[in-house]
Amino acid sequence: MNIITIIPARGGSKSIPFKNIQLLNNKPLISYSIEYSQKCPLVSHTVVSTDSKKIAKIAEDFNAEVPFLRPSDISQDKTKDFPVISHALKLLEDIYGKQIDVIIWLRPTSPLRPEGLIERAIEILESNPNCTSIRSVVKSKEHPYRQWFLADNFINSAVDKISPNEPYNIPRQDLPDSYFQSGDIEVIKRDTILSGSISGNKVMPLILKQNEMLDIDHFSDLTVAERKISE
Repeated sequence: MNIITIIPARGGSKSIPFKNIQLLNNKPLISYSIEYSQKCPLVSHTVVSTDSKKIAKIAEDFNAEVPFLRPSDISQDKTKDFPVISHALKLLEDIYGKQIDVIIWLRPTSPLRPEGLIERAIEILESNPNCTSIRSVVKSKEHPYRQWFLADNFINSAVDKISPNEPYNIPRQDLPDSYFQSGDIEVIKRDTILSGSISGNKVMPLILKQNEMLDIDHFSDLTVAERKISE
């Protein structure tokens, strides 16, 4: 398989300005995902998709490939992942002149991934031909059966249409296992993207431990990451 990594890193960020290149242990945040990809011999190209020349230059300093700048219309606050990954797939196949079979999606906001996630994910993919994508998850701290939405001054169960008969009243010991996406890694087949999805309808889990998950969203998260690095 021709496997490439795409690291999405737009310049805008409301929680932390230029979050993707904030320093963590004296290195830009994005460098951790670049180096993680480069350590995996299965990956043929490590590509950064960004709309920022500043981020592009830093990515290239760490030997990532930045063969294009992402258009501004798919680099907005509310831009979803699919148009970004679809744009990159089409452009990169033209640039490299070769079909890309699998995309590894590494978000810069997960700098401290456990070793070997790419290899583990590809092994799952090869062992399950019907799988459309793989997503890293951790066991949920708060079960979705216990969650509610507020509307018109009333609260409504988040899952009663999926699981009838008052799922919020099921005893704790009888609750099915539930998982939360960690953001560490997603692995997507080419056909899944061409079908108009970043996930498809047969998503397989790559289950991590709760203490293996770290998502950088606020300055306080950088402090936690610094502490973990020094442990």
